[in-house]
Amino acid sequence: MDMEKAGGGAPAGEAEGCLAVAVRVPVRIVVLVLVVPVRVVWDALVVGGRFLNDAVFRPVGRALAWVLGWAGRVVFVWPVVGLWRYVMVPVTKRVGWLGNVLVVVPVVWFYRSVLTPVGQGLAWVARRVAAGVAWVARGVGAGLGWVYARVLTPLGRAGMWVLKGVGAVLAAVGAGVYTAVAWLVRFLVVVPAVWVYEWVLAPVGRAVAWCVSGLVWLVRMGVTGIGVGLYWIVRVLVVLPALGLWRWGLAPLGLVLAVVGREVGDALGHAWRIAGHISLAAGRFFATLFRWIFVEPVRWVYRNVLTPVGHVVRDTVLRPAAEAARAVGRATRQALASAGDSVRDSVRQARADLRRMLFGEPKKVQVVAGRELPLEKTRTLEQRTGHEMSPPMRE
Repeated sequence: MDMEKAGGGAPAGEAEGCLAVAVRVPVRIVVLVLVVPVRVVWDALVVGGRFLNDAVFRPVGRALAWVLGWAGRVVFVWPVVGLWRYVMVPVTKRVGWLGNVLVVVPVVWFYRSVLTPVGQGLAWVARRVAAGVAWVARGVGAGLGWVYARVLTPLGRAGMWVLKGVGAVLAAVGAGVYTAVAWLVRFLVVVPAVWVYEWVLAPVGRAVAWCVSGLVWLVRMGVTGIGVGLYWIVRVLVVLPALGLWRWGLAPLGLVLAVVGREVGDALGHAWRIAGHISLAAGRFFATLFRWIFVEPVRWVYRNVLTPVGHVVRDTVLRPAAEAARAVGRATRQALASAGDSVRDSVRQARADLRRMLFGEPKKVQVVAGRELPLEKTRTLEQRTGHEMSPPMRE
């Protein structure tokens, strides 16, 4: 009853057949027996994977990321930054300074001192030349205007009067010629062509069209008959057997397979959920058993046995040993310090003896009497400023 309630049966409002009811229970039992070990193994793998991820993969990944980050900085970032900061930037500044000194400054000087005066002179010459050309052009234009008004205009008017007369004569002659040619073309070309089209070409075209339409009708009827024959042949030999196979064979088989597949899917989901609960209960049971058998005894032994023993060993053995080691260290340091002082004195004395053997006795400094002023005759800041102060004490 629980398995039937938990499973996803047929949708609401749809009646279930006897096949689904007969298949459901054995399929669910078999699937549950097969899925429980798989789910237990899967949960064990998931727990192991999580433990490995938290205990191994994630720390190793962080360490690798840290190492790779520092390696990337050392191998790529720092060399590039050093190259940019200590090579590229100074070189670029020097190149810019050289470009400014060698190119920009000479070009600006050449532009200001050479090109600008030359351009201004050329502009002044061009303005003067343009003014002279304009004066000459105005004179030539006045002469040409007089020639046009006094000579060319009368000649043009006379020529236009002559051309109008000649054009009128030519228009009359052209009209007569056009009328004659049009009459000849009409009676020699158009009328015979119309007669040939109406009495020869039109009947021949109608006969040819009637023959072609009859031929097309015959071809269409032949193709229609062949198509009807092929249709019935394909229907009888292919369609009807395929329809019968689909209706009486494949459709029922597909329905049975669909019911079985649906029940198997529902059984798999139901069994997977039940196996999850079973796996969770088994995991909790084994975890509790492991805690009772191993963790709690180890904790009790550590707390009640190892900790007191460790304290006793620390207080009775380790601390006295550490104090003795520190005392020995202090004595050793003092002995080494005294030995070092004696060794340094011996080395200093040997070096002085060697210097005396090589260079002889050092010269003694002779103090000449009367080179220094008495204490009461020395000038001090207080005596210069007028303040009376007690003389400084000498050691």
